[in-house]
Amino acid sequence: MKISFVGSGNVAWHLSQAMEEAGHWICEIYSRNPQNARKLASELYDTNIQPDLNFSESNAEVIVLAVSDDALDQVIEQIVFPENVIVVHTSGTRTLAEFQKLIEIYSDVFVHTGIFYPLQSFTKGFPIDYKELPLCIESKNELIENKLIALAQSISDNVTRLDSDERFVLHVAAVFANNFTNYLLGVSHDLISREQLNFDLLKPLIQTTIDKAFSSDDPVAGQTGPARRGDWVTINRHLEYLQETNPEWIDIYRLMTDKIRGLYLSK
Repeated sequence: MKISFVGSGNVAWHLSQAMEEAGHWICEIYSRNPQNARKLASELYDTNIQPDLNFSESNAEVIVLAVSDDALDQVIEQIVFPENVIVVHTSGTRTLAEFQKLIEIYSDVFVHTGIFYPLQSFTKGFPIDYKELPLCIESKNELIENKLIALAQSISDNVTRLDSDERFVLHVAAVFANNFTNYLLGVSHDLISREQLNFDLLKPLIQTTIDKAFSSDDPVAGQTGPARRGDWVTINRHLEYLQETNPEWIDIYRLMTDKIRGLYLSK
C-alpha cells in the first residue's frame, strides 16, 4: 500500500519503518519541524517531504495521523485530504466517533476513517519486535476495517479488533503497567544512585518481578515484601529513612503500602 504520515515523533518513526519493512511504500512525511521529517525520511527508502498539510494531490491510500491527542484537532482542521483516502489516527484514547465528527466538520471531500493503535512504548533508536507488537484496529466500515487489519497483519502477528471503549480501558491499564512502573523504576534508580550504589544490583529482582507477573493469571499472586507481610517495623524504618533523605517520595511509599496491605486485609 501507499502510505503517508503526518508526524515524525516516536510512533511515526517506528510505524513507518515497520510498514516499509513489510513491503509498503511510505510516500510522504509531514512534520511541523521539517528537519525531523528529513531525519525520518532518511531512514526510509523513497519518501518525499511534504511541505504543508495540503495532501490533495497525494497518491496515498492511507494517511496516518501520528500526532499527539492535543494536536489532533488542529491538524484535522488544517489538513486537505485526497478524496476516498483512508485516514487513521494512532491514539489510545480518542474515540472513532470523535475522529469521524472532526473529519466531517473540516474535510471538503469524503474520506474513510479508522483507528490504527499500536500498544507499545516507543523511543527512537530503541528496537521493537514488530511481529509481537499489539495493533488495535477499528472502523465503522467493514471493508475499510478489513483493509486496516490486512495492513496490520503484514507487520504483526498480534492484531486485534477493539472498539473505542475497549481501547480506552486498555490505554488506562497501559499507563499503570508502563508509565507508572517506569516512574517507580526511576525512583529506585535515584535512591540507589544517591548512595553511590549500582542499579545493576536491582535488575535481577526487577526481571523476576516481571517474569512472575507474566507467569500468573493474576500478578497480585506473586506479591511479596513488607506491605504484603504487614511488617510495620521495616515499613516505619523505611519511612524514617525517606523523611531524612527523600521526603518527596514518602506519600508514594505510604500510598503503595496502604494499597498493597488493603488487598490482603480484604481477603
